[in-house]
Amino acid sequence: MPIKIPRELPAFDALSSERVFVITDDRAEHQDIRPLKVGIVNLMPTTVVTEIQLLRLLGNSPLQVDITFLKMNSHSSKNAPPGHLEKFYISAEEIVSLKVRFDGLIITGAPVETMQFEEVDYWDELVQIIDYCDKNVFSTLHICWGAQAGLYRRYKIPKYPLEKKLFGIFPHAINEQHHALFRGFDDEFLAPQSRHTASDRGAIAAEPRLTIQSETPDTGVFIATARGGREVYVTGHLEYDPLTIDREYRRDIEKGLPIELPKNYYPGDDPSKAPVVRWRAHGNLFFDNWLNYVYQETPFNLDELAP
Repeated sequence: MPIKIPRELPAFDALSSERVFVITDDRAEHQDIRPLKVGIVNLMPTTVVTEIQLLRLLGNSPLQVDITFLKMNSHSSKNAPPGHLEKFYISAEEIVSLKVRFDGLIITGAPVETMQFEEVDYWDELVQIIDYCDKNVFSTLHICWGAQAGLYRRYKIPKYPLEKKLFGIFPHAINEQHHALFRGFDDEFLAPQSRHTASDRGAIAAEPRLTIQSETPDTGVFIATARGGREVYVTGHLEYDPLTIDREYRRDIEKGLPIELPKNYYPGDDPSKAPVVRWRAHGNLFFDNWLNYVYQETPFNLDELAP
């Protein structure tokens, strides 16, 4: 939430330059407040687990957030509980046809990263949602494959296969310390990664509309933004709960897939020991900052959204 202080106070300009949310008495008196409308395009096979992970983070703010779950009509989920999607989700096609607008929208990762984008059965439907977001959503947060898909659709940024799965907990640096998304972050922070592909870093850096906000030599680009934060691309998983990587590791072993121990996850690299969570605080902080940014910048009347 913003702090209300006099415009003449010396701290006002200093805090504003650091992207701390401050408002004047006059703005506070005329400020309209309403719940934020956030949509979630949940493409993960772990339907309910992903819902819980994201809602846990979105519910950590004092803001009231109205959630709408979106599904792809062109894809049949094999892992959601029977009737779950029909009861709690609406179709992306319906959102577009009814011209429903959102303050924020999240597009999750999906287990299709080794496929070409156009080979994914719901690609055309997802493209429709991404295009729709440009004019009807104030800020769109893309996660993992969702980030690769958004970068490819909007900027033709290609992805490429990694020699082996990027898997574990990795340190990341911040390029723009005072960006609104990183308010309160340490200079270096840890975050989970779990993917077989990566978006081309050179192509991202060469695109003038994109800004690389966080990266590391081990993982490449972690967070990129465009349009001042109206597009946010996160290649990892700040939303993961303590045992998500453990479940993925044991799942791959059971399937006989080539998988190494996740980096920096199990104490002493011993999978019999419970992992120590070292990314939870920054995960909460990132989602709080994103919601706060949306709350401060989105118009009260969503019909006034501009591209």
